[in-house]
Amino acid sequence: MSRPFLAAGLLALLCAWLAGTGCSSTSLSARLVAPSGASPLLALLDSQTALQQLPSRSGTLPGRDQVPIFWRAFDPGDYGFQYRFHRSQAVGGLPRNAFDLHYDARAAERPRVAPRGTVILLHGWMMDGNSLLPWSLSLAQAGYRTIALDLRNHGQSGSGLSGYGTRESDDVVRVVGELRQRGEIVGPLYLFGVSYGAATALFSADKLGDQVAGVVAMESFANAGRGIRDMVPHMLAEQPHGWEARAVSGYMRWRYGSQDLGQVIAAADQQLGLDLDRLDVAPAVEDTRACVLLLHGDADRHIPVAHGRALALAAPRARYLELHGEDHLSLPMRVDLLEPMVAQWFAANPQPQAQCPAPMQLPAGENLRAALSPADPASQG
Repeated sequence: MSRPFLAAGLLALLCAWLAGTGCSSTSLSARLVAPSGASPLLALLDSQTALQQLPSRSGTLPGRDQVPIFWRAFDPGDYGFQYRFHRSQAVGGLPRNAFDLHYDARAAERPRVAPRGTVILLHGWMMDGNSLLPWSLSLAQAGYRTIALDLRNHGQSGSGLSGYGTRESDDVVRVVGELRQRGEIVGPLYLFGVSYGAATALFSADKLGDQVAGVVAMESFANAGRGIRDMVPHMLAEQPHGWEARAVSGYMRWRYGSQDLGQVIAAADQQLGLDLDRLDVAPAVEDTRACVLLLHGDADRHIPVAHGRALALAAPRARYLELHGEDHLSLPMRVDLLEPMVAQWFAANPQPQAQCPAPMQLPAGENLRAALSPADPASQG
């Protein structure tokens, strides 16, 4: 099956994120406090069909303040999983990204194998654990038990104050403890996060200490307030293809373009009991005992690549890879390019290490723009 992600999908994401269901005039600060719905991109993935055919386990466990957190696990084994990413001509100035995903519906009949370790997967804002299904299946096929969580205010989890990774990481700590007692976590524990989930993974690893062997953090923000100030103007500035899309985009600029983001963030701060401009991820990356692999695309305009570079410079033990031409939507879709490297890097980190190894199976050719590490400045490209 082929799944396209087009400029129209970006517009729908803009509408849903900034204005809520039906493009109503809900305040911008309310969108920062909690998402009003799910990204339309989830419908393009159509994960429900796969979930009805493939064997998995799921449940709900209490997180911080008793917020229910939903989880879904896939055991390691052969799922007949195949994945191919392809990118074609631009649509309205945006690339047309798509992927082909195949699996064997008879996978339940195949024997499971002993896990090499357990990977907790954490999704981005307005997504859910099912959005990482290609990663769940590919890493399960590589020998890992994968457990995807729905963060609070997302998917099948309950509602609670958002924390931009802080409160969400408390949920992760509690759920990991419960899953470990139930025998769901086997072998070394790894965290894998995308965007909002990447920041959550980094905060979680710091709090879990020696329990986490390695973290892969893809396109995390370095500072929550800075991330909002970078993302919102970019989304408002999009010039999508088609008159209807342009009309909606124009309405969004009229409705929100003149708002002072400083005042919007201050209003969100008051509701959340946070100071988003002082919510930095770097201390968590620097203090964590786990080995950290940071990934960012140099074409990311939602959370610009400066965030990834800042995290790398702040954390001497972290490894940083920058992918040429990949943006905030395309980078998580590059399962074909990145999964072999991620699986190999997990295997190279069976426990927290004082000296974290660089990933060996690097993406090939022109995709890898830079392999940066403060500990190895000569590797900068």
